[in-house]
Amino acid sequence: MTSRCAFLGLGVMGAPMAGHLAARGHGVTVWNRTAQKAGEWQARFGNDASRVVDSPAECVAGAEFVMLCLGDDPDVRAVFDDFETALPTNAILIDHTTGSQKLALELGERSAGKGVAFMDAPVSGGQAGAENGALTIMCGAGADVFAAARPVLEAYGRNITRIGDIGSGQLAKMSNQIAIAGLLQGLSEALAFADKAGLDMETVISAISKGAAQSWQMDNRWETMANRVFDHGFAVDWMRKDLRIALETARSQGSSLPVTALVDQFYADIQAQGGGRWDTSSLITRLNRSDDHT
Repeated sequence: MTSRCAFLGLGVMGAPMAGHLAARGHGVTVWNRTAQKAGEWQARFGNDASRVVDSPAECVAGAEFVMLCLGDDPDVRAVFDDFETALPTNAILIDHTTGSQKLALELGERSAGKGVAFMDAPVSGGQAGAENGALTIMCGAGADVFAAARPVLEAYGRNITRIGDIGSGQLAKMSNQIAIAGLLQGLSEALAFADKAGLDMETVISAISKGAAQSWQMDNRWETMANRVFDHGFAVDWMRKDLRIALETARSQGSSLPVTALVDQFYADIQAQGGGRWDTSSLITRLNRSDDHT
């Protein structure tokens, strides 16, 4: 069963996600702040059932599902303001942006006032996950809304979980980023330590990746970290945005995140050395070696 979908935000994540919707036969209307990216999307992913439009309001008109994949809370609020009056009654609005729980609750209320259901549904899996249709999607919505949206989300999601009600998806994504930040710092230190000790890196990883130290980051990033290649798509600038949201939320609820706060400052060091667009695994550049980024 296919649906009429609006997709707003065609960055490195949003473009392939919208592309998977089109490939599944859904009617997809897209909008992007930079019109050139929308044209490029149509050339790469578009078909006879897809359209590129000039405004958010035109994009959502007639849609059954409206997906957002934007940068930060202010971006989401600005685009929502632009299309709010055009939202079709009974549509489902799905925000894939990693943002704050506060904004999710606000948009949930505003959507309900228009007769529109809302779901916060941040994703994990990076650019590769988006391109392969293998994202993890953390959903905050009522059970009935989740059930209605899941068949559409399956176009680009492999692990789709309802965490709880509106706002809980964003809290789960914060937990995800907290875990990744600490893990990447630990992996960076382990690799830098082994390198300084003169060990053969591949032999070390072959040994420890079969035990308790194993992780997705180790399996997929150790070699590029060792070779100082940091072009995998999820940039330090975006990670700092995510950690800022997590740290602000932690302060508001009285949670303690000492390691996360420290790693956030390490990422600030990466930005200061010009690595804001490097992948998050670039934490290793702070340790031992001073060679140039590749």
